[in-house]
Order: sequence, then C-alpha cells, then structure tokens
Amino acid sequence: MACRARAVGWPPVRSYRMNSSRARKLETEDNSGIYVKVSMDGAPYLRKVDLRIYNGYKELRNALDDKFRCFSLGGVEAHTGESDNAITYEDRDGDWMLVGDVPWEMFISSCKRLRIMKGYEARGQ
Repeated sequence: MACRARAVGWPPVRSYRMNSSRARKLETEDNSGIYVKVSMDGAPYLRKVDLRIYNGYKELRNALDDKFRCFSLGGVEAHTGESDNAITYEDRDGDWMLVGDVPWEMFISSCKRLRIMKGYEARGQ
C-alpha cells in the first residue's frame, strides 16, 4: 500500500503545494502594489486600486472618474472645489484628509482607503 501524504487545511491541500504558494507570495511581496479600497457615496459597490500604477493625483482622479462614471455626474476632484464630489483618504492615524494636500509619495505611503464623497460634506459646508 502506498504511503499517502497528510492533507493540510481545508479544502485539503498537500503540504508541498502550500509551501510553494507561500514562497511565491514572499517573492512577489517586494514588487506588489499598494492596493486600497475605494468607496463612493451612493455607489452600491467598492473598487480596489493599486496606487503604485499612478504617477500623481491627476492620473488617480481620472482613473476614479472612469471607475465610478455611472454614479458621478460632475466628476471627482481633490481639493480645488470645482466638482460636486471630493476624494478623501484615511491615513495611518485614522484621520480623513482631502486628497492632494500632501506630496504624492507621502500620500501613497500613508493611504489606507479612499472615499469619494459629496464635495460640500468634505469641505464642511
């Protein structure tokens, strides 16, 4: 009778497969993106974006506008006050800030999640 390897986890996965997937995950960790969830007031779903693929705030705003086009009539803006919507983010301390107030590199290192909200709510009017 052949000796069977012990199954690990559920669904059963052989240990060599589990170890190889862990090794692949560690290899790709250095080059992985910075994924954050994006929600929009009034949208029934969330999106996830990789902040590392954008070179600045303008590219991020254009991408978010494309993702939430069917829920946004006036487009999205960072802090210029030109639109009906404003992009805010939660930083490491849990504070909600307007996107565009800090340099781009500082933003992508401290951003935990994004929220597109009504512009008047973001500005406190």
